[in-house]
This record gives sequence, structure tokens and C-alpha cells, in this order.
Amino acid sequence: MSGQQHTDSPVFTGTRLPAIDAMRGIVMVLMAMDHASHVFNAGRYARDSFTWYPAGSEIPAAQFLTRWVTHLCAPTFLFLAGFVLALSVARRQARGDPERSTDADIIKRGIFILLLDPLWMSFGFGEGIVLQVLYAIGASLCCMVLLRRLGIRSLLVTGLGILFFGEVLKGLAMWAGDGQRPGLLGTLLITGGAVSKDIYVLYPMIPWLAYMILGWACGKRMLGKDAFNPVRLFTMVGALSLIAFFIIRGFNKYGNMLLYRYDNSILQWLHVSKYPPSLTFSALELGLMFLILAFLFAWYRSRHASAANPLQVFGRAPLFFYVIHVHLLAAAAWVLNLYRAFGLLETYIATVVALMVLYPLCRWYGRFKQARPKSLLRYL
Repeated sequence: MSGQQHTDSPVFTGTRLPAIDAMRGIVMVLMAMDHASHVFNAGRYARDSFTWYPAGSEIPAAQFLTRWVTHLCAPTFLFLAGFVLALSVARRQARGDPERSTDADIIKRGIFILLLDPLWMSFGFGEGIVLQVLYAIGASLCCMVLLRRLGIRSLLVTGLGILFFGEVLKGLAMWAGDGQRPGLLGTLLITGGAVSKDIYVLYPMIPWLAYMILGWACGKRMLGKDAFNPVRLFTMVGALSLIAFFIIRGFNKYGNMLLYRYDNSILQWLHVSKYPPSLTFSALELGLMFLILAFLFAWYRSRHASAANPLQVFGRAPLFFYVIHVHLLAAAAWVLNLYRAFGLLETYIATVVALMVLYPLCRWYGRFKQARPKSLLRYL
């Protein structure tokens, strides 16, 4: 997305951050692989919650790692949404746009994105109404209307506090319910889970809001008078996050959201709780994200970002990519009668084919949207 231009910084190209577009492009590719696996892969392994994992059971390495690499997607989506929102708001403030207009636009965008999950995406997954990452992004955007008034330090404390005390929040939500299950608000906001027979919350808002808060704080810091060196800072934060992961996972107590390490194998070290996100999950995925961002910012310091580069193309139309790729994969599986009929190799091939189809569509959409900056397409 657009960002305020810093003419003295080589990481900015025009009004875009090519490193951010590339990062989003990477996670779009990973997400397409995950959803291709969801549709085509007969042996798909997704036991990333203690409620879904039989304690100590064997983990199939190839299937697990295919799923595990895609864990990077959701935290990165939320973090970059907050980061880009900070740049977008700063650009509007520089133009003299009224704060009320900015708030209204953020709320409209948030509601629009939130409603995509129950009204569009759930039909692609075909498993009832499932509130997933778009619900978390949309709800978090609405919250940022108020939270963006806080200072950077307050936001960092809030975001990190949510991540660190995630297990405490979950316990409080269970206590506020019947002791075994949370109430409706607890399910929507903190724990996730079944709301009814046909409605399931996979991404409760508050745990995932933390990533957007941290992204906003980082974006605001980049726009400060003492603008930081993103390569140095992201490398340092990424390294510290990974150190925190090894310490918390090593102690194997608090911070694992009850999905503990049952031996010292690499798979058990990496098998962390995503639903809801544990502290180990957050430390690991944010650490990897920051290190990749550091590399991309360094890479684009002296290199031109080609508009035809697939990562740039996908990264400049992430929401459009998201809302069509699941339906594309589901339609292909239905027409060809191949639902859960493949192994991993065929799943990887299906991912490549899907990306080849999505590439010209995303290029076309990017030009189409650019020609209509005032239309409702600005939300997609």
C-alpha cells in the first residue's frame, strides 16, 4: 500500500515501500499453498492447537512443515496492516484531511473487510460461517480508530501486554463463562471456538489485534523526526524475538497455550499453538517476519522494484488476491472432482498453477483500481 515518501531514504520508491509489497507477496504465495493444501491435500496436517493435538502423538514431518511455513501469514498480515495504516493516516494528515473523515474511512474499510468472511470467504471454504483472518483484520481496524490516539510507548505496552498475557486472558474468558467454555463475547474476542452449530470463530479479535497495534507503532516510529534504520532495527528485534522463543519454548511452561513440547525434536520445538496464538507462536513468527523484512529493506536500498515482479504484483493487490484465490481453488477441486485427492507433490503443482492464473488477474486489477481511486475498490 501507499506510504509517505521520504526523499532521503533509499527504501522508499515514490509513494510505495517495495519491501512491504514484497513481504506481502511472500505471505500471499505461502497462503495460496496452505489453501491449496486445504482443498487438494489428502494428508493435510493441521494440529496447531492443544485441543486438536493428541498429546505426544507422532507428527508427519513433510505435512507438518508444509503447514508450519504458512504460520507466517496471519501475523504478517495484521502487522503490515497496522504499519501501512500509520503511513496512510500520516499522508492524509499532511494533506489536511479532517480527523473525522479519516476515522470514518478506517471504520468503513474495517467493516467491509470484516463482512467479507461471513458473506464471501466462508462459501469458498464450505464449512459453515467461519470468522477467520479478515474478521480479525476488519475488527482490529475499527479498534485502531481509538487506539491510534495513544502514543507509541502506550501502544507498545498494550500490544506486547496482549501477547504476553494471552494465556491469562484466555483463563479469564473461561472463568467469565461457565468455567469450561467462554461466553459469546469471550469466544468472539479472546478464545475463538464454536458460537453455534454453523458459526465458528477461528481468529478471535484481541489476540490478533496485538499484531496490528505493533505494526502501527512501528509505522509511526518510521515517520518520526528521528527515523530509524529499518534494516538494523528489524534485525535486532527479529533476533531478540527468536531468542525469546527459544527461552520460552525451552522452559516449556507458561507461554505455550498448553501445546507443550513433548521431546527435543525439531518438529516438537516448532509445533506451537496458533489457535489461539501463544507467546511462543508470536515470538517465533514475528522474529522470522522481522528478519525477512530486514533483508527486503536492505535488498531494495539499491535495487529498483519491477512492477512485473510476481511478489510486487501480489503484494500490491493482497485483498483482491485473498478474496478470489480460495474460490478459484475450491471451484477447480469441485469441477475436477479432486477434493482432498492429492499428495504433497500434486498440491505444490496446484499451487504453482493457481499462482500463474492469479498473476495476470492481480496485474489487471492493480491497473483497474489505480484508475478509480475514489470508488469502493479502494477498500479491496
